[in-house]
Amino acid sequence: MISVKLNQSKFISDMNNVVQYSLGFLDGIKKGKRVFLGNLGEGAKKILEAFIDANARSNPQMLHHVYEWSRVGSPDARLFDINYTVSNLGLSFSSSFRQSNSIKQGSSVPFYNKAKIMEEGIPVVITPKRSTVLAFEQNGETVFTKSPVEVLNPGGAQVQGSFERTVDLFFSRYFTQAFLRTSGVAEYFKNPVLYKRNLQKGKSGGRQVGISTGYSWITNVGARTNG
Repeated sequence: MISVKLNQSKFISDMNNVVQYSLGFLDGIKKGKRVFLGNLGEGAKKILEAFIDANARSNPQMLHHVYEWSRVGSPDARLFDINYTVSNLGLSFSSSFRQSNSIKQGSSVPFYNKAKIMEEGIPVVITPKRSTVLAFEQNGETVFTKSPVEVLNPGGAQVQGSFERTVDLFFSRYFTQAFLRTSGVAEYFKNPVLYKRNLQKGKSGGRQVGISTGYSWITNVGARTNG
């Protein structure tokens, strides 16, 4: 007959520590959440900028307005900034436009607020400054006029709202279907290896081991997205 002796006090102590380890793991995740979101935001920002550049190069007529003249899709010619904010509500993204410094052929000054005006389809009025006659091209012909010219949609229907649509496309499709998968984030969350690896330590260390394990686990996945 087999006789088994159970050290009840040690068993209870181990179970209590495992529970505390698990609770500490969750607290560690909460503690490292802002670091994770910051790393995730920085990684997503870089990929989004490259995503916009690639779309601009493949369809310059659609996104030429958010780059300096004749440099569509070039990273160092961007007229936009992607910004992200980490708060108690989570991670949020926003964008802003820069002023253009380049001068289009045939002009003498930069197009003030070029990116914003074309993206939002804001009408502009062009008036002659250094002469009494305004000259411009229309349908391949040079037109001369003394009157101000109002351009209702400077960028055209294809340009208006195209930057916003490209950003929306990134977050609605690419971010969830490709970025999280290829970066390894989705798979990482499915399999918390570090939690299992430190479980034995948790039996003796309890809550403090859980906190450090949870913090390391969540901040490590954030660092992967920013690599």
